[in-house]
Amino acid sequence: MFHIYCPHCEDHREEEEFHASGEAHIPRPLDPQSCSDEEWGEYLYFRKNPRGLHHELWVHAVGCRKFFNITRDTVTYEIKEVYKVGEKPSVTSSEKNQ
Repeated sequence: MFHIYCPHCEDHREEEEFHASGEAHIPRPLDPQSCSDEEWGEYLYFRKNPRGLHHELWVHAVGCRKFFNITRDTVTYEIKEVYKVGEKPSVTSSEKNQ
């Protein structure tokens, strides 16, 4: 078991209190009514599944119930940073955190 830092509660909690909610920073189409079926399908269903650094949306389901982002290495499971929704990640490549 590992611990995750919640930027809203400002505390490390057990991973069982959190749920991953998919890829972070996915822009919603500005005018969904004018999207083609293909464009809407891309937005709803297709996500990156990288090996290595990945930005993910998480929720503190058992705690404050707020969403936040995690930058995590999908190979080692190491959490590189945690930041609130609306903020930009500071870690954008593996070299920055070595």
